[in-house]
Amino acid sequence: MPGNVVSPAEWLTARRQLLAKEKAAMKANDALSAELRDLPMVKVTSDYTFTGPNGAVKLADLFDGRRQLIVHHYMFAPEDETGCPADCDISRMIPLHR
Repeated sequence: MPGNVVSPAEWLTARRQLLAKEKAAMKANDALSAELRDLPMVKVTSDYTFTGPNGAVKLADLFDGRRQLIVHHYMFAPEDETGCPADCDISRMIPLHR
């Protein structure tokens, strides 16, 4: 059994100390997340071409009239018939907008 057995009062003191650390960590994470959201963008100047189900597609055409494009690196080894399990899992979290 991990940890020591203590009185309820000692546990409450330890829990309050840990709670203060948890709140500080959440506040720091919130600040970091805000900085990431405010990170400046870089203009894409190259005319990238991708291979889609119907052939070659230019980067701008992938947007299909939308302002933003979500890109996820989906790892799929040439010899595999299915993709990486972790990558497959995230694809189920994104609703299809058609």
